[in-house]
Amino acid sequence: MELHENREQPERALLVEVDTGEYDAQTSLAELYELVRSAGAEPCGAMTQKRPSPDTATCVGSGMMEEISDFCAKYEADLLVFDCELSPTQIRNIEKSSGVRAVDRTMLILDIFASRAQSREGKLQVELAQLQYMLPRLGGQGTALSRLGGGIGTRGPGETKLETDRRHIRRRINTLNEQLREVEKHREQISRRRRKDGVITVALVGYTNAGKSTLMNTLTQAGVLAKDMLFATLDPTARALKLPGGATVMLIDTVGLVRRLPHQLVQAFKSTLEQAATADILLNICDASSPDAKEHLEVTNRLLAELGCEGRPVIPVLNKCDAADEVNIIPFVGDAVRISALSGEGIDRLLRVVEENLPVKTRRVTLRLPFARTALAAQIRRDGVVESEEYGENGLMLTAQVPPSLYGALREYIVE
Repeated sequence: MELHENREQPERALLVEVDTGEYDAQTSLAELYELVRSAGAEPCGAMTQKRPSPDTATCVGSGMMEEISDFCAKYEADLLVFDCELSPTQIRNIEKSSGVRAVDRTMLILDIFASRAQSREGKLQVELAQLQYMLPRLGGQGTALSRLGGGIGTRGPGETKLETDRRHIRRRINTLNEQLREVEKHREQISRRRRKDGVITVALVGYTNAGKSTLMNTLTQAGVLAKDMLFATLDPTARALKLPGGATVMLIDTVGLVRRLPHQLVQAFKSTLEQAATADILLNICDASSPDAKEHLEVTNRLLAELGCEGRPVIPVLNKCDAADEVNIIPFVGDAVRISALSGEGIDRLLRVVEENLPVKTRRVTLRLPFARTALAAQIRRDGVVESEEYGENGLMLTAQVPPSLYGALREYIVE
């Protein structure tokens, strides 16, 4: 008897770039290559065509479409990945001409997110983004969704399958939005509790695959997934980090960014990205070994501005400096901290810079408040953290962590 090992071969993908001059096509194609690898497929080639605008029928011209079909047949490609957004009609025409399944950039990123999401919130956000992308595209899927029917409990007489599917998707989108609102309420409660307890938060933000998770593991031994692939981290992770001076902060790892991130994902993951907007300090992590490092820093800074992070300390951090060409990073180093999260180089300086940017902290005080001034106790409970309180003959003895805004009003009642 002969035994044969069953091996699952990765899909072989042909990458297609339509260069309309709107963006740097070669840089975008290189990023698409990494996205395909991250999704588990094997890029087997790439084709680029310059056009004033994408063809309405097949995105590329008829001659290029023939070349694509010949390439797929000759090299046994299983998948076509277009570095743009395709309409349902274009997908149908491309698949009919080539005999190979076709996806666009947005579908690829959504697929990666769907395979990586682990938390309940992450799965809800991905499903919401997928449905929002699918809803306006049902109409181009041919005759499969055009039949009439009147199944019991499903649709009324004369309602098409297309209308039924749209109705079900809208209903599911509403359900997902409600569930996400509940999850957001829970996260807001945790954030309020942290602020009340005087917890200082430091968020790791930046381009995908810049080394944020590796830095998180180096600083806190969090054990989060750290791989050389795009979007290895989707679900935010929070861990306590003790600084050299003795202060403890909450370090938060967030989802990475990418060029031309699909609108559906920006909306779905806005609640997660807002964790960065509420952080006290932001570390903008950048891969210094990338030739596009300066642009990556700018992309992140633009998003932080959109989230309303003005006025908060943003510390640029150049990671992977041990693998970077010194000539490439000198022109834009400025005040950036240069580190290697893998080797530990520069970590001590990064922690010192974080300490220098810590906001004014609360102060622990013991007070004796006269009964006539116990209204101040209500302010302390609202804006600070009460550790203990006891009513005595001469007033209220109270130990609490109080913010600087209350120092003046409480100074004359401080016992220690």
